[in-house]
Amino acid sequence: MRFSQSFIRTSKEEPADAEIISHKLLMRAGLVRKLASGIYIIMPLANLVIKKIENIIRSEMNAACAQEVIMPCILPANLWKETGRWEVYGSEMLKIKDRAEREYCFGPTHEEVITDLVRHEVRSYKQLPVTLYQIQTKFRDEIRPRFGLMRAREFTMKDAYSFDISAEGLDINYKKMHAAYCNIFKRCGVKYTVVDADTGAIGGSSSHEFMVIAPSGEDAIVYCDSCRYSANVEKASTQIDKILGPEIPAGSSAAAPRSKIEKIHTPNASTIDDLAKFLKVDKKSLCKILFFTNGRAENDGREDVVALISGAFELNEIKLKNHLKFINLEMIPSEEVQKRVGAYPGFGGPIGINPNVKIIADNSVKHLSDFVVGANEKDYHLKNVNLSDFSVTSFADLVMVDAGHPCPQCGAKLEKARGIEVGHIFKLGTKYSEALGAKYIDEAGQENPIIMGCYGIGVGRTMQAAVEQNNDQDGICWPMPIAPFHVILVLLNSSDETQKQCAEDLYKKMLAENIEVLFDDRAEKPGFKFKDADLLGIPIRVAVGRYAAEGKVEFKRRNSKDLKVVGVDEVVSLVKSEISREINGL
Repeated sequence: MRFSQSFIRTSKEEPADAEIISHKLLMRAGLVRKLASGIYIIMPLANLVIKKIENIIRSEMNAACAQEVIMPCILPANLWKETGRWEVYGSEMLKIKDRAEREYCFGPTHEEVITDLVRHEVRSYKQLPVTLYQIQTKFRDEIRPRFGLMRAREFTMKDAYSFDISAEGLDINYKKMHAAYCNIFKRCGVKYTVVDADTGAIGGSSSHEFMVIAPSGEDAIVYCDSCRYSANVEKASTQIDKILGPEIPAGSSAAAPRSKIEKIHTPNASTIDDLAKFLKVDKKSLCKILFFTNGRAENDGREDVVALISGAFELNEIKLKNHLKFINLEMIPSEEVQKRVGAYPGFGGPIGINPNVKIIADNSVKHLSDFVVGANEKDYHLKNVNLSDFSVTSFADLVMVDAGHPCPQCGAKLEKARGIEVGHIFKLGTKYSEALGAKYIDEAGQENPIIMGCYGIGVGRTMQAAVEQNNDQDGICWPMPIAPFHVILVLLNSSDETQKQCAEDLYKKMLAENIEVLFDDRAEKPGFKFKDADLLGIPIRVAVGRYAAEGKVEFKRRNSKDLKVVGVDEVVSLVKSEISREINGL
């Protein structure tokens, strides 16, 4: 492509509404343009990148025996009502009506649709297993769209779904998709890690996220350098006994109060830090309480709960929400806590609260004895409290794991990093097949629910994650496999006939060799062209300038400061060798 005939518009100015480097560079390089909040136009250069990522995805999906379909973007409400997700999916779902007042949504995900398809097409175990996928537009009405394509409202996703007759079959397909995803991100030239993850609104028994490590990532992950354990903090666990000591067995003498409960005056000590400082004790000996609700109205099934956790830890609300099986989890407003729970905010405790309110305790509380809790009275706490002094509805792992906590597998100290989720795979089990009646008849003639898996990749997000991971002060540094062009051929002086002829000849030779080349033939100054070349991030730059009269050109890699002067007759083979080495070496 000739630059002079292209629709490429670069900018020196950073966009005012872009917060992270990848968003800024995509805008400055003219790859995307914002149409509305969270809605972007994919410009020609970005479209070339997107298509390459999609082709890599298709190649690996097809190799894993998945078959491509295209499902509608507009989905009927009745399917979502069958699974119960129409009312509970949340405000991210964009609901619409047609002229006959029939309800639809703009698909945020396609579990219902693909399951409906399979329930009408599959009857016998002989038709399974099967894996279907699509590359499709999704819409989620994010409350706070940001970071460009990282958290957009409209985006392109590859979503695949496997259908099996057994858990063992699902395991096989899950491993296939895991391997395919590893190949996809490796071939895209991005550095990634795989972490244990929360299943979220999709559901299922287990899941793994594929994360591109980047300081600007929205997700926090912890990992162990000793045993390679890694997990999203929403799912991560730790060894509590290495921090608090061994668990105190229920019913043992150690579990009974060692000292009489004592009410103590703790003026203005309404936080764990203030209380530990006031009492001159370690936070491990304190127990904090938090107040939550499922967010419903009092006459619509409202459920209030309190959560207890050792003062040594922070509470993980995602874990609590999943344990309670709440669709929504909200903090009870402090001004309503006393009336609804019977506790005093800042000085709350589990003793003497409303008996109808569930007490959910983190497992860390099992490791405490003679601990301190709020007295439910302003400026007072109780000390020498034990589990036998109140009733716990249930225990769960509610800890927000952080750097320095012991690895749950080997005990070494965990590290923490930020990551960008680019892929997510789930074991769905029978969640959707049972709700929608997707069944198969086995060899014995019995009906059984089909066992499902779900596998997603954010296509635009993968493109932007590659930019976030591959850039410098001058612009983008595209990985060769997904670069919009592999070479930018720069004519430095368009009025010099020798240079012009040399560049034209080289351009034709590269096209003849099927080299993806952008020919910068514009009548601009060399410095201007070089800045654009660096901003656009094309991996190889060949400049035709003062050496043209000697039959030579300049060769430079985008990610290197080294510049070589090579013969015109050599440069095409050198370019082909570099491209092949980098793409085939992945």
